[in-house]
Amino acid sequence: MKQIDYENHLNILRHELQVALGCTEPIAIAYAGAKAREVLGRTPESCHVRCSGNIVKNVKGVVVPNSGGLRGIEVAAALGIVGGDAGRELAVLESVTDEDRAEVRRLLAAGFCSCELVKGVENLYIEAIVKADGCSASVEIQEQHNNITKIVKNGEIIFEKCGGSEEKQECEGDAGSIDLHSIIEFADTAKLDDIQPVLAKQIEYNKAISEEGLCGDWGVRAGKNPLALNPEPGVHIKARAAASAGSDARMSGCPLPVVINCGSGNQGITVTMPIIVYAQEYGMPDDLVYRALALANLAAVHQKKYIGRLSAYCGVVSAATASACGVAYMLMRRRGESNEELYRVICDTITNSICTIGGMVCDGAKSSCATKISVAVENALTAMDLAEKGCVFQPGEGLTMDCAEDTIKAVGRMGREGMRETDIEILNIMLGH
Repeated sequence: MKQIDYENHLNILRHELQVALGCTEPIAIAYAGAKAREVLGRTPESCHVRCSGNIVKNVKGVVVPNSGGLRGIEVAAALGIVGGDAGRELAVLESVTDEDRAEVRRLLAAGFCSCELVKGVENLYIEAIVKADGCSASVEIQEQHNNITKIVKNGEIIFEKCGGSEEKQECEGDAGSIDLHSIIEFADTAKLDDIQPVLAKQIEYNKAISEEGLCGDWGVRAGKNPLALNPEPGVHIKARAAASAGSDARMSGCPLPVVINCGSGNQGITVTMPIIVYAQEYGMPDDLVYRALALANLAAVHQKKYIGRLSAYCGVVSAATASACGVAYMLMRRRGESNEELYRVICDTITNSICTIGGMVCDGAKSSCATKISVAVENALTAMDLAEKGCVFQPGEGLTMDCAEDTIKAVGRMGREGMRETDIEILNIMLGH
């Protein structure tokens, strides 16, 4: 692999696998609020939050971490303003105290924060506006949850980011230039010293919240219950349980951090946990686990680049599919299978998986995300099992194209373009319109 391509894949991993506390949409609002307060330089008297529909959808039903069980845009913004640490970005609410929570409840009761749905903007769009003593400050976030694009103080722009710069692309990596061949090659050739730091953290954090979900009584216990119903669960059930348990905890406000993928903690957990479960089941060496995780994370990014970070397409389908590809990589490399056979199985796993439940709708972040993860993981692992036996959907059957790359593009187009009206109707229904 050329060094420039190697660095690109590595930069994508480093950029995508960030630490976040709680669901990333309310956290992004909290981050904007905390940064706006920091720019204002004093305690705000009021806050107004402007959000795109997808942000509203993903904040409406999920518990804001460290809030004491509260939900909603106003809660996230006020908590970030009162007790958030903007320097921690997506871990902004780690610093919140009991006193902060009490103050937030007082402010909310007094009508401190107002909200506005903004149309005709990026799917991921947030603006937090704070005012005090005749002064004002606003912080705008677009495209990615920690991507501040504009800061205004007292009507003057003090920071503005231009998108698409070469410097930004070099730092974050260019997902548009990767494909399945290059992802496999990177997984095979990556230096462990390069990938281990970020992937070890993903294993540590996402495993911890999964274990919390399996031990505690979070959400609907989508992860815990399958194990209770199966005294001797197979590896499929264990993988489903581990992935969905992390979401059980996270969607219910568990304050443990996670390492995200494609801007989503649920997707980060879903990419990670099936690989960890299979690695434990089959006694895989650490280096092979890291390589499988590198492949899976990049395969998730590769799929989502055609769909977008927020849409009506449930992203855990992409994440579970990618994780199954990581499992296949790990098992087949352990067996010494050929490169050609590995590539075929990964392609066929993707085709079988996304041509089965690709298009499962996202109706916001909330407890049912955990059951969607369970379904997506089981589907993806079944897709992998079929692929290993040489069974795959054929071109011309629905959205199945001539090759896996074209199938990914076709399903991505369906999610991005075809489900746009679906996204609008979901939001209208949720808002009672």
